[in-house]
Amino acid sequence: MKQLLKVLIADDEPNIREGIRYSIDWNYIGMEVAAEAEDGEEALELALKYEVDILLADLNMPIMNGLTLIKNIRDSLPKCKVVVISGYDEFSYAQEALRLQVEDYILKPIKPDSLTEVLKKVASNLQTMRAQRKYLEIASSHISENTSFIQEQFCRNWVDGNLAADEIKEQLQFWGLPVEVPDLMAVVRSKELEMNQPFIQGADKELFLFGMKNVILEVLEKQQKLVFTDPSDLLFILLWGQVQEESFSEIETSIESYLQVSPTLYSESISGDFAVVPSVYENCKTKVHEGSHISPMVRRAKNYICQQYTNPELTLESIAQQLQVSSVYLSRMIKQGLGTSFTGLVTEMRIKKAIKLLNSTNLQVYEIAEQVGYESQHYFSTAFKKVVGVSPNQYRKGAALPSMLNTNS
Repeated sequence: MKQLLKVLIADDEPNIREGIRYSIDWNYIGMEVAAEAEDGEEALELALKYEVDILLADLNMPIMNGLTLIKNIRDSLPKCKVVVISGYDEFSYAQEALRLQVEDYILKPIKPDSLTEVLKKVASNLQTMRAQRKYLEIASSHISENTSFIQEQFCRNWVDGNLAADEIKEQLQFWGLPVEVPDLMAVVRSKELEMNQPFIQGADKELFLFGMKNVILEVLEKQQKLVFTDPSDLLFILLWGQVQEESFSEIETSIESYLQVSPTLYSESISGDFAVVPSVYENCKTKVHEGSHISPMVRRAKNYICQQYTNPELTLESIAQQLQVSSVYLSRMIKQGLGTSFTGLVTEMRIKKAIKLLNSTNLQVYEIAEQVGYESQHYFSTAFKKVVGVSPNQYRKGAALPSMLNTNS
């Protein structure tokens, strides 16, 4: 049987409390009234006693007013959802209530239908939060705590510049990884973890990081890698071997889908010896914060393009339709957010993929053209030469790759 959500009604007017209790079909919306309180102090005591899920609170109550009650609830029951019921239609009250992250602000007299809709919305939010926690707990159970801790310490000492080359090689050999410099470093940032939200604190923050880490481990399952966090709650990935651009897009979309947070990912190639890794680490931190200004819509567009760029029928209009915006607006937002046009972004992804195939396979040029989304070899060769400076065949014979086409994400 599904567990009912526990509700506490706090109002100093008995007729208001009675009206709320008897005007709502609580069982229908999956709730039950656990208790009623006539002042803020009693409300806090009962809320803690019953560990209520939802608090309906009047702002004007004796002994302890509603705003003070909500502040105490935020400290003692951070997962409790609060709906304010007030007779004050004043901006200052609403502003303070919003600062305390209440779910809604309802003015008296209360309309049962309106309150029911608000409660249903709150129930939906609670359900989403509980689903998140369940997924995060499952994710964390699949990561060996001791192994993870030792790897974290090794990686942090490495990027902080505290290890000699021989020590790094010894650790890499112990973990069964290539005893050589990684090919790539990537960093994943979630702004939500830095916003001090009541439901992403302490142990919950650790669970979110475990969840994000688990997504990365699943997507990059076949890659040789090390994944670790730094003190600022950024997730870093050290990778050996070639990585598909689509993998990074999948990491972003999976984290957003499973954990309901908006990640930003940046990657950078590593060239040099073991000693260069700390400087790449610092640069990745800088770049991922610079990239966080990109709007969620542009990020979704980029991820969609990353997944679909090999489709020759991919168009700006098809992506705009997917995102439910106009193509003109999307084009402008991509240009503002990424500094390139839709066509330029698609071309860059296709040419990068083509370069990887030219370097790592014996495929004919026309076959590579088809695999990266061009309908004809001629069109592909023209686009390739325009970007790289030489034809695909010339490039394969040893022409140097310009710096503008590095493998940074």
